Amino acid sequence: MKKKLTRRDFLDKSAKSMVAAGMVPTFFKVHPLMAFAANGEEKMSEKSYFDRFTVNETMIKEVMNEALSKGGDYCDLYFQHKISNYIGLEDKEVNRAYSNVDFGVGIRVLKGDQTGFSFTEEITPKAMKLAAQTAANIANSGQNSKTTPLKYHSHPNYYPVVTLWENVGIDKKIPYLQKINDKIFSLDKRIIKSNIWFIDESSYILFANSEGRIVTDYQPSTMIYVNCVAEQNGQKEQNGFNLAAREGIEFFTPQNVDRLAKEAVTRTVELFEAVKPEAGEMEVVLAAGSSGILLHEAIGHGMEADFNRKDISIFADKINKPVAESFVTIVDDGTNEHVRGSINIDDEGNDSQKTYLVENGILRSYMHDRISARFYKVKPTGSGRRQSFRYAPMPRMRNTYMLPGPYTNEEIIKSVKNGLYAETFTNGQVYIGAGDFTFYVKSGYLIENGQLTKPVKDVNIIGNGPQVLRDVVMVADDFKMAEGGWTCGKNGQSVPVSMGLPTVKVSKITVGGTS
Repeated sequence: MKKKLTRRDFLDKSAKSMVAAGMVPTFFKVHPLMAFAANGEEKMSEKSYFDRFTVNETMIKEVMNEALSKGGDYCDLYFQHKISNYIGLEDKEVNRAYSNVDFGVGIRVLKGDQTGFSFTEEITPKAMKLAAQTAANIANSGQNSKTTPLKYHSHPNYYPVVTLWENVGIDKKIPYLQKINDKIFSLDKRIIKSNIWFIDESSYILFANSEGRIVTDYQPSTMIYVNCVAEQNGQKEQNGFNLAAREGIEFFTPQNVDRLAKEAVTRTVELFEAVKPEAGEMEVVLAAGSSGILLHEAIGHGMEADFNRKDISIFADKINKPVAESFVTIVDDGTNEHVRGSINIDDEGNDSQKTYLVENGILRSYMHDRISARFYKVKPTGSGRRQSFRYAPMPRMRNTYMLPGPYTNEEIIKSVKNGLYAETFTNGQVYIGAGDFTFYVKSGYLIENGQLTKPVKDVNIIGNGPQVLRDVVMVADDFKMAEGGWTCGKNGQSVPVSMGLPTVKVSKITVGGTS
């Protein structure tokens, strides 16, 4: 029988496989967490997950019985082992690297719409039962609810990888940073500085609940972020570009490495010619792709069911009512292959799915977790998500995007006499209840007499999400998913997400520029 690891044993084992991050150029002859690596086939089996967390079905059932000992209606256990690696390049040298290991289990008990939750970093029968007793205190009937025999549930895999990240040493990653850096400085003599971050993560999930479902998932993730600074006649500008996906090292093809450098440099040096538009209300064209962040922030959060259940969102009374033109359809989807926000299962063990939020202009559904689904008497939409085992799940977005419409990009641009073409946004603020927002346009262009002309900078747009949705007057057929590494924050929890958009014309948004 395999010896069970205490939290102290686990940390000791982790520490012995690491060294100080200050010795970056030479320190990882092998991956720092190779002690946790095994061959890929074993990792993907149900047994390997039990071995990873040193548990078995009997132990899980005993913990569940403890969690339901005071009369809870339902309980679940969320085991997680997450390995994160970071490498940084600055001033043409790789000078930062570190790894983080997270390991533990979260135990949740539901009684009606009330939640009892606790977690432990020590996966032993004693520690888990103590955590279960804490979560059990949400109920007080003294009656022990019954659990259902566990049955393994299989699911599709939307992000298969060729090589697990644990099997990729730092010596295989550093060349990517060096190639990108060399390319950046070769593209334009005005570049004076670059910063590059390489991030990879592996998260192993084992989930079991009192209804008898047991399910596992391996969630890979990676991102390279590039930022550069250019100087011209004493004027400095900076901008960046990043690519992210649920993939392995094979994601960073020569083509993607070149794109990271070229896009970062182009976006930066364009700012030397950038102008500020005149302030005021004008037509705004949202570029296909990452400008979908406006859809995510200003509209998507308002369609998360907990905000509507609590009557916070402006969409709380809008189910089956028109909220946009008939050519507008918006989905939240966890099944897009290899996209950052995709999940095979949500953090309540439900299969991921494609959820139609707005269909042909009509609001059809919210994003539901178990609690909100029970309140609305519908099925969960696979939207229950949590930052880690330390948190209880809640309704969250995955990949939120608008489907293609009947127009072309060219038709939309030509229809604008005087407006703004917004490509990328940053520093957004949104008030979920009313949907009011403000965003900073990082990259974009003026539209003058139906043509893109000068790049713009230092531009804010201000508006109301639901009103912008109603003011969408044209949607193109050129849908594009954002490629960057977006992370969404809500109630103190962060989760990876993505978004997408075809080219979209909004009839009016307030633009802050020169008076």
